[in-house]
Amino acid sequence: MTIDLNEFRQALGRFATGVCLVTVSDLDGGPLATTVNSFSSVSLDPALVLWSIQNSSDHLQIYTECQHFGISVLGEEQAALSGHYAQRGRHGALPEHFSVGSQGEPQLIDALAHFSCRTYAVYPGGDHQIIVGEVVAFGSTTAEPLVFFSGGYRSLNRP
Repeated sequence: MTIDLNEFRQALGRFATGVCLVTVSDLDGGPLATTVNSFSSVSLDPALVLWSIQNSSDHLQIYTECQHFGISVLGEEQAALSGHYAQRGRHGALPEHFSVGSQGEPQLIDALAHFSCRTYAVYPGGDHQIIVGEVVAFGSTTAEPLVFFSGGYRSLNRP
């Protein structure tokens, strides 16, 4: 059976997700951030989360070989940050957007939640690599999340 990849992508877009910035401090490239909506919890004990990165990413090797990374969950007021860090060539973490997380990773200021992670495992997954992180520190606040659905940003309070 042959799958129409465009239709498959459209069908996947019917699943609403949150939006995150995954961050890392690279010795050569400096602090980096990339927008993802592939974040998911895996396990409570041990505390594990995952996300995935395209094999064609400019920073694939940095993220798949790092010892620590951060995941900052975006609030609905942070759509512009998501758009900025989603663009190829715009992954340098700007100092005005971040503080330093517990493992030295960039931590988004005013994030809805932040997870400081130690890389636990990396698995091949088709045209992506699946990165599992063990959460070593976290924090959260109460606000409305940024939601991605059907190719665009949404709010829980408006269509």
